[in-house]
Amino acid sequence: MGRVRYIGSKARIVQEIVDLAGPPGEGRFVDAFCGTGVVSRAAARAGWRVLANDHLLSASVAAHAQLLSVGEAPFRKLGGYQSVVEQLNALLGTKGFFFREYSPSGKSRTGDSRRYFTVDNAMRIDAIRKRIREWGDAGLLSVGESRLLLADLMEAANRVANIAGTYGCFLSRWTAGAERSLALSCRQLLSRPAEFKVTTEDVATIRTNPDDLVYMDPPYTKRQYASYYHILETLAHGDEPLVEGVSGLRPWADKASPFCYKRRALPALISLCDRLPSSRLLISYNCQGHIPIEEMESGLATVGRVTVHEVARIGRYRPNAIAMDNGAHVTEFVFEIEKHVTRQGANRRRSRVNTLWSEVVA
Repeated sequence: MGRVRYIGSKARIVQEIVDLAGPPGEGRFVDAFCGTGVVSRAAARAGWRVLANDHLLSASVAAHAQLLSVGEAPFRKLGGYQSVVEQLNALLGTKGFFFREYSPSGKSRTGDSRRYFTVDNAMRIDAIRKRIREWGDAGLLSVGESRLLLADLMEAANRVANIAGTYGCFLSRWTAGAERSLALSCRQLLSRPAEFKVTTEDVATIRTNPDDLVYMDPPYTKRQYASYYHILETLAHGDEPLVEGVSGLRPWADKASPFCYKRRALPALISLCDRLPSSRLLISYNCQGHIPIEEMESGLATVGRVTVHEVARIGRYRPNAIAMDNGAHVTEFVFEIEKHVTRQGANRRRSRVNTLWSEVVA
């Protein structure tokens, strides 16, 4: 997913974020909403010990692949990385779950003819994910190697998906890219091992230390990632969920994020920042977010000293007419928070945050 168009991706400003983080310290770089893992990878290359977390399995799989080094994915039992990719690309397609549910085969449980993938590409996805699972069950892949191949499959599927940018819906007509044949490719792994851990937890439950630098890139629009990337979730889980509706959504309500709701987002963010013991936090945000920048700054000021960094003005991805109307550029900010309150101040602030948290969960 490092090469997947991802809502809010920080691929184009990753160096600015790492520069703000500064040189590695005694603690870790905690990427609490790691998404595609591009920031985690940059932090690791800068020498940080990394904890990457995301509540979506597909994101944590992608981040794991971003953090692997050449020596950690040798594929010795299968002839090496290049050989494995060639073996997967040579498989004949099979009529499995993706063929039935996500191609115009007419075989879906609900009778819907979904056009996410051509019949041929859906069958190739079915064959490849089946083989990866078989290799894993036979003990021929390490956990890291298995996750790497799943991440490579997600990227290959995204290159031929008949979508405008996310999997919220499919297009009525095939794009030129969708009609190409799906093929995996080897990615460039890190040349040296990084010290890292990848988790798939609710962000409110991750454990950090005072010395850790916590970087957060939370959702800040109404778009729920669990529904917009449901097909990548199915690839990561390797399951065959009961999917519904024209879009074929897998069950996702348990992954709904409070940050995607305008009324709940800021209280949730303040509460999260307050609960983390880390003394320094970095939060990505942009001018398209549903909380005004001034409200973000004043709300976060209840947690500690806030500095707002305007890091970039970048071209906006505009896949449709609505997006075109929203402007050509997005201004990206990073909120830097230094927590430095006294015990008395902390007690007053905690009372306020507890009130906010009760509003979030209500």
